[in-house]
Amino acid sequence: MAFAEAKQGQVFRFWDKLNQVEREALVSQANQIDLIELREGLHQALNSDLSEAQSFANIEPTPWISLPADLESDHCWRDAHEQGEELLRKGRVAAFTVAGGQGTRLGYNGPKGAYPVTPVTKKPLFQVFAEKLKAAEKRYGKNILWFVMTSEANHSQTKEFFNQSNYFGISSSSIRFIQQGMMPAVLETGEIILESPSRIAMNPDGHGGSFRALANSGATEEMIKKGIEIISYFQVDNPLAPFLEPSFLGFHASTGSQMSSRAAPKTGPEEKVGVFCLRNGSLTVIEYSDLPEKLACHRQSDGSLTFKAGNLAMHAIDPSFAHKLGKRTHDCKLPFHAARKKIPTIDEKGNPVSPKKPNGIKLETFVFDALPFAKNPCVMEVSRQDAFSPVKNADGTDSIQTCQADQLRKFARWARAAGAEIDTDASGLPSINFEISAGFALDHEEFALRWEEVGKPSIIEGTVFT
Repeated sequence: MAFAEAKQGQVFRFWDKLNQVEREALVSQANQIDLIELREGLHQALNSDLSEAQSFANIEPTPWISLPADLESDHCWRDAHEQGEELLRKGRVAAFTVAGGQGTRLGYNGPKGAYPVTPVTKKPLFQVFAEKLKAAEKRYGKNILWFVMTSEANHSQTKEFFNQSNYFGISSSSIRFIQQGMMPAVLETGEIILESPSRIAMNPDGHGGSFRALANSGATEEMIKKGIEIISYFQVDNPLAPFLEPSFLGFHASTGSQMSSRAAPKTGPEEKVGVFCLRNGSLTVIEYSDLPEKLACHRQSDGSLTFKAGNLAMHAIDPSFAHKLGKRTHDCKLPFHAARKKIPTIDEKGNPVSPKKPNGIKLETFVFDALPFAKNPCVMEVSRQDAFSPVKNADGTDSIQTCQADQLRKFARWARAAGAEIDTDASGLPSINFEISAGFALDHEEFALRWEEVGKPSIIEGTVFT
């Protein structure tokens, strides 16, 4: 009845031809759909293009906490680092990995987090993060809860991968798997699309759905109950992510921010990352595809990009704030965005149709759209070479090749800083493959100490510090 009243009766147009199992599956899907939210979200998304275009006259570069010339002597950074370490020692930080993607674009059949990424041992992304988490637990003497957001497509696979890997040495009681929500795909007219006579075309609700997943799963309530003050948010495709770095956590806490973000200068106007900016005085992110070319290419007197603060998808978030966003209170709702896609569907007779051009809309929310709602949001610069090298493509930019090269450059910087003899090219890429696990060292300072402890061994092809 509700679907008919909402002019979505076409969802059940093959009802008489379905068996009992198919009917139950279709009803189960339908019961998950908030028709009011769908209608409002579609209206908002379809009318956002005009409002976005009109608002570009009111944007300016965002201020950020920039990297000092000398981290050791800068008292603000030193104080922030100490505060962040204290938060870790008290168990006030939880890790949160957005891991709903599949490895399809990488030619990998499985969850993206299971994709092998390190240059020598080929450890999967999940293991890289697990080793960082374990090393932080050892350093600060406190267990750290790890929340992993999966999707409908990879939830079972991800859980099984962790189980088969013995949770990478982490207690299974410290890991929580939560599933991302789904939204129906629709036509421009708003009609829900069927992918088969008994199945609605559904899609994940975007990384902004993180908040809803955290709230609906009970994760935010658990965090609040256990005294966790910071959710460290990061995406699964970036093995360099310093998701438990004390300085960032300390700055977030000291500013009283409900949501803080890490940024790095864009490599150029064409780089496919959004930029932080102030729109009508409020911190926000404009996607690279939405920023007008004139603004994207505009440079300051020193030659640097005016809009240079690239979004690295790393955030520190207050659990209470995340809970409020997840419950979508009237004064705290993330906007929906429309992504026009080719969506497999069926014809009037129920036969499958593979469209050759976009035929529908997928509605999604973005996590950075929470920034305008946050109290005292701040942006902190991070060194790209130490923190960001995602694996998004099978080859070319942001591929496994570029990511492994960036890992090797980082290992080489650590080794050379400790006094090791490592030959590199002009870009810092070493002539040999070697690897430093987080279990051996979390940072260059710890590496120097540990390397000396083990007798300063020569670093040759295939060396692994573990």
